Amino acid sequence: MSELIPAPRAATAGSGGVRLTRDSRLCADSATEGVGRWLSAVLRQATGLPLREGREPGDAEGGIGLRLGTGLGPEEYRLVSDDSGVLVEGGSAAGVFWGAQTLRQLLGPDAYRRAPLDRDRAWSVPHLTIEDAPRFRWRGLMLDVARHFMPKEGVLRYLDLMAAHKLNVLHFHLTDDQGWRIEIERHPRLTEIGSWRARTKTGHRASPLWEDKPHGGYYTQDDIREIVAYAAERHITVVPEIDVPGHSQAAIAAYPELGNTDVIDTASLSVWDTWGINPNVLAPTDNTLRFYEGVFEEVLELFPSEFVHVGGDECPKDQWRQSETAQARIRELGLADEDELQSWFIGHFDAWLRARGRRLIGWDEILEGGLAEGAAVSSWRGYAGGVAAARAGHDVVMCPEQQVYLDHRQDPGPDEPVPIGWVRTLEDVYRFEPVPPELTPEEARHVLGTQANLWTEVMEDHARVDYQAFPRLAAFAEVAWSALPAPAERDFAGFRRRMAAHYGRLDALGVAYRPPAGPLPWQRRPGVPGRPIDGPPPHR
Repeated sequence: MSELIPAPRAATAGSGGVRLTRDSRLCADSATEGVGRWLSAVLRQATGLPLREGREPGDAEGGIGLRLGTGLGPEEYRLVSDDSGVLVEGGSAAGVFWGAQTLRQLLGPDAYRRAPLDRDRAWSVPHLTIEDAPRFRWRGLMLDVARHFMPKEGVLRYLDLMAAHKLNVLHFHLTDDQGWRIEIERHPRLTEIGSWRARTKTGHRASPLWEDKPHGGYYTQDDIREIVAYAAERHITVVPEIDVPGHSQAAIAAYPELGNTDVIDTASLSVWDTWGINPNVLAPTDNTLRFYEGVFEEVLELFPSEFVHVGGDECPKDQWRQSETAQARIRELGLADEDELQSWFIGHFDAWLRARGRRLIGWDEILEGGLAEGAAVSSWRGYAGGVAAARAGHDVVMCPEQQVYLDHRQDPGPDEPVPIGWVRTLEDVYRFEPVPPELTPEEARHVLGTQANLWTEVMEDHARVDYQAFPRLAAFAEVAWSALPAPAERDFAGFRRRMAAHYGRLDALGVAYRPPAGPLPWQRRPGVPGRPIDGPPPHR
């Protein structure tokens, strides 16, 4: 019980345990049938036990019962293991699902395997009572599949890893300068041309190294439907990101008329093969707006999420300053400058999404020039954007680069592969506090939650993504779920002790995490330059 991650709100140990046998049954009520199917599937493959379907959750003597409970919040659950069996109750199917994840942890690391190691092994759940609920409604992971494409099977795997850590929002970064990853039927060249680049920079953008082979891929609309459905079965919401008006060279390479044609020869552009902030941004024309409205129409059909992410970050204004078309639009709209032009661009899609019952969310640069009521902010440039947004009445997801960008290096040692950014150790992430202390209680209510971000410029495959994500994502998950003390008062020694058991779960899941002693030889990238930043990161 003491090895659970994230830590539950309250847990009381009993004496004895519930032994699962070939006669044990798994009983779910009508509202929790989906959770029952998931739990029986994963436990059958790990234990070899049949776990036949029972009749009523309350009759699961010697087995497992799943049902809705009274007086519980939507994601809250109660798990009771005693002489009558194991009963998981939740305020909704989501709460029951999180309780089922806890039950899986209680069975030990081998409960995460896809086949039993020993069919004669005894499986038991200790007698106990756990009452638990999340601190935040948004417990997210941003997965960047634009810089390095992750095949569909890898995305489904990460949804399972998220669910195992009680994370419930996948922010799916689908488009950028280096690749367009989602099929749009009315604009086929977005994937025919925009999903592939001829070569790829290896390491930081200042590196002299290249991988001279094409890289790319994309998800068909059926792939997206499968990903969204798979996530929903695990009570995870997928929030798509379509980047505008910056980070758009892949789209411009496919459709040159989207760029600032009166400034550069957009027809000569290809999908970008290096990293950094790209000067080639969308032209603020009616044609561009209609084009992206068509994109978003198809996106809305595929993603039922309340929020749609539009990027809005790192949009250089140099081309707009030189473009007579952009300057004419500024004059036409009575805007003060190019910053207000970007605000107008974002505001157009905010209104467009609101008219269709959705909400816009974007990186904190969308605050510049004014932000429409109802839009939400992903605060990445420290805490300041989140503080400003919350004080202005906007909802916020806190994901400051200095704290929870998991592409940043984990250790100052020379063996750290392609070291990027500040050192963010497991302990640093565990002591991250999503709610800025300067917010009043009323302002703090606008903090929907928090999110860890995985930017994949230097992560060429799933093993590199695993290395950067874990074990730090486990610490982040506890920050997002558990009601922890103030950062300085958190029991990191206790968390590290619980992680000793959790590594066994990650091993069973095949996660290529960074070992506590440092990278294994095959995890290193000698000779590939990164961009380490010395010293502690700025707090704000």
